[in-house]
Amino acid sequence: MDFIASFIKLKHYCEKEGYKGWDPYDGLNSQVFQALPGLKHSALCRLVMIQAFKRSPLNLRRLAMVPKQYNAKGVGLFLQGYCNIYEAVQASPALASQFGSLDTLEGHIGSLAALLLKLRSAGNYHGSCWGYNFDWQSRREFLFPKYTPTVVATKFCATALLSAYKINGDERLLQAVLSTAEFVKHDLHRTPQGSGFLFSYSPLSGHDTVVNASLLGSELLSIAYKYTGDEACRLAASDSVRACCELQRPDGSWPYGCQPFQHWVDSFHTGYDLEALQAYSDNTGDDSCRSSIDKGLDFYTSRFFLAGGMPRYYHNRTFPIDIHCPAQLMVTLSLLHRFQHWQDLATQVMDWTVAHMQDKKGYFYYQLKKFGSSRISYMRWSNAFMFYAMSFYLKEVYAKGQH
Repeated sequence: MDFIASFIKLKHYCEKEGYKGWDPYDGLNSQVFQALPGLKHSALCRLVMIQAFKRSPLNLRRLAMVPKQYNAKGVGLFLQGYCNIYEAVQASPALASQFGSLDTLEGHIGSLAALLLKLRSAGNYHGSCWGYNFDWQSRREFLFPKYTPTVVATKFCATALLSAYKINGDERLLQAVLSTAEFVKHDLHRTPQGSGFLFSYSPLSGHDTVVNASLLGSELLSIAYKYTGDEACRLAASDSVRACCELQRPDGSWPYGCQPFQHWVDSFHTGYDLEALQAYSDNTGDDSCRSSIDKGLDFYTSRFFLAGGMPRYYHNRTFPIDIHCPAQLMVTLSLLHRFQHWQDLATQVMDWTVAHMQDKKGYFYYQLKKFGSSRISYMRWSNAFMFYAMSFYLKEVYAKGQH
């Protein structure tokens, strides 16, 4: 596999598209659907519409008049990717011939950071926060209207802005990052769990006990603590981390959430859990979650990747193979400072992913299934996430001379 050529193809594709695109969950953005009031006000119809678009191997979006748009989390992933490329070129100047000069890359970083600030969710929130550009109906339990801020989207946007700040020194970016702690502390609600609590997914009711969401909220608080010394941030983050560590099962796995229908164990959310715990530890100096990280990483690396580099979605079932599964491995190993130890696995998974999930046009497929694989190009879910993942691989392997 020519990793550099593959990454450049993806980079050119995303730049040509202007970082706008479709999403697996954007079915309710259909102008046809929105013109039918009898349907759009029905939770069941909304759910059917989202799932039909998400599951179909055929792209129905042009027919249904779904526009290509910016997605804040996707923009954050691209921003983090360019920051990683900047670091790689800085460490290994020869990469500039393929990825551009530091000045060129800093231009990309500045423009994407400015765009991300503009994409913040409007409303009476206590701090900077971001949401998705589509209505999201989950089962028939709740509806998050488009741009409702979520802690997951906010975390990815905030950490990207922090990386940009470290490169260009723009204080506006740092202030936006630090203000996300106010969003977490005052806009998210808390559900008691064990000896601590879980942060909610968003300020709205629903999705209140999702493990990775609570841990990503803790990560944002830990960043604020590192930069400001705000003890309230550290204490709240610690309570959430403790509750989440207590939810870890004896084999090292975490359920997605605490509701009866959330007990599955999947690959990329496990990766989110691990990176958030590591960030909390790095930012606060609290190493009490070390055993949870070690057990979780052992479970993650042993149960979600097969011989030859094929990733698995679930710990006990392979299909569907979602692009997030191989991509998150690169991120998790890098952020846990374990990449060199697991580099052979990372390379096998990257080689398999490029060989089986990258289109000749440069974009990556959404999901491979036994039947009816989805080879649709989704900007946030597939392309931005692989851009993000490949930038970590580039930084770890090529900038550090490990290839």
